[in-house]
Amino acid sequence: MNRASSKVTFPNACQLMRWHFHPMGFEATMDAPGSMVARLFDRASGETLIAIAGIPCATVMNAADVERIIEAVEDELDTFTPPESLRSYA
Repeated sequence: MNRASSKVTFPNACQLMRWHFHPMGFEATMDAPGSMVARLFDRASGETLIAIAGIPCATVMNAADVERIIEAVEDELDTFTPPESLRSYA
């Protein structure tokens, strides 16, 4: 099966993203039928590093969609300057 044609549900896509961003915490929720809010956070303190709303998504996505979401979060993270206490994650 072609990797680009494999489908994952929204909860499974979120799990893939949690694994990708570990050791940071990652959570996402759909805020509309076609978009989501993603949050990266410090697991120890629960402090939010970044939260991004309006990321296009679907209830079922292919691998390329998941990669696009990861890239969007990473691009946002690249512009973020963490507090001194969290710099070990950056």
